[in-house]
Amino acid sequence: MSNFLFYLAAFALVLGVLIIVHEYGHYLVARWSGVKVLRFSVGFGRPVWSKRIGNDGTEWAIGLFPLGGYVKMLDEREGAVAPEEQHRSFNRQSVGRRIAIVAAGPVANLVLAVLVYWGLFWHGMEEPKPILGMPSISSPAAAAGIENGERVLKVGGELVQTWQDMRWSLLRKAVDEDAIEFELINQKGEIAIRRLDVSSSRADGWEGDALEKLGIRFYRPKIPPVLGTISPQSAAAEAGLSAGDEILAIDGKPTSAWSEVVHIVRNSPGQALNFEILRSGERRVFKITPVVVEEGGRGIGRIGVAVRDAGLARGDLMITVSYGPLSALGKAFDETWDKSVFSLVMMGKMVTGEVSWRNISGPVTIADYAGQSAKLGIDYYLKFLALVSISLAVLNLLPIPILDGGHLLYYVLEIIRGPLSERSMEIGQQIGLALMLLLMAFAFYNDINRLISG
Repeated sequence: MSNFLFYLAAFALVLGVLIIVHEYGHYLVARWSGVKVLRFSVGFGRPVWSKRIGNDGTEWAIGLFPLGGYVKMLDEREGAVAPEEQHRSFNRQSVGRRIAIVAAGPVANLVLAVLVYWGLFWHGMEEPKPILGMPSISSPAAAAGIENGERVLKVGGELVQTWQDMRWSLLRKAVDEDAIEFELINQKGEIAIRRLDVSSSRADGWEGDALEKLGIRFYRPKIPPVLGTISPQSAAAEAGLSAGDEILAIDGKPTSAWSEVVHIVRNSPGQALNFEILRSGERRVFKITPVVVEEGGRGIGRIGVAVRDAGLARGDLMITVSYGPLSALGKAFDETWDKSVFSLVMMGKMVTGEVSWRNISGPVTIADYAGQSAKLGIDYYLKFLALVSISLAVLNLLPIPILDGGHLLYYVLEIIRGPLSERSMEIGQQIGLALMLLLMAFAFYNDINRLISG
């Protein structure tokens, strides 16, 4: 239950920040343009809290349904306006001002992403190096000859420093290319070139975990299954395990690496297991029942032990990347631009059928990612916030009636051929609403499907 509440809180914070930033963009530019704002609402439906603030008596409210928000401005199309306030109506503003007000919401989300990335790049982030693990049998990575422990230097000729750099470069290039060249260095210091065939993932519409399907896995060094610390009052402590014990087998299955122990324990919640232990040259057997702990919506097993330090230098696996203030700002703009363009490209390929619609995520999946990133640390959580902020901006700029991009389309047409009729705008709103309901249906279906299939 506590895990569920943590994920919910992480999701609510991301959602709240993005909604407030987006709507405050609309609000701020409306005020600068002289438009009177009647209500600033986070959420839709009946207000559960509201308060009037300022000379205009703007109502600040929190709606019953929190998935969104809006800024309600004075507008003669929505009700009678006193003659002395008509000049402050949204509909009386020039088309340029209306464009600025409507575009301000998505722009605010993009500015937020730039500021977050700027802070992260300036402060510096410790991230895993792009070291590859042993690829799965018959995968494209195995066919390319990729071996365990090889570090990626370049992807398609582009230098990469971190695992995320490698992943992003691979996905970005794989959208249009069937094969991508990897420049690698192995543990002996030898340089090798591998050509990774990504055509199979493209044919599948990039559905699911693309890297796993390609056989690209993170390097996990083989650590001996020797116990370091034992948590007090844990299942291991109660059974009598001690620091320095080496786990030889569990239920008769030999364990030569710590990862094998973790896998067995995690997948055996509430099941009694026989641990064969080597202690001071003597073999002993202990019966331990892993405690059931909720993680990611399912129960996993834990016995309360940690592996002994295997002497691996953290610097061998991790790298801290940081920039000066000006370089960090330029990097932040580049990151925001690249991810915005990539989002548009992927949306376009969904329309043409090149990318599966199952890649669309709904609130359940986003909440899961929010919780996972928050558990990894504040840096990862902020990167997730920036990414979702970009996605929200790009989605809102699509030329679909009911979204900000749809209104911008109306105003562009107004510049070209004059104001559209009320009937035309009404039909457009109905079409936009239908498209958004269809998109939401896809998102919720994908969420439910992921929950069922795991």
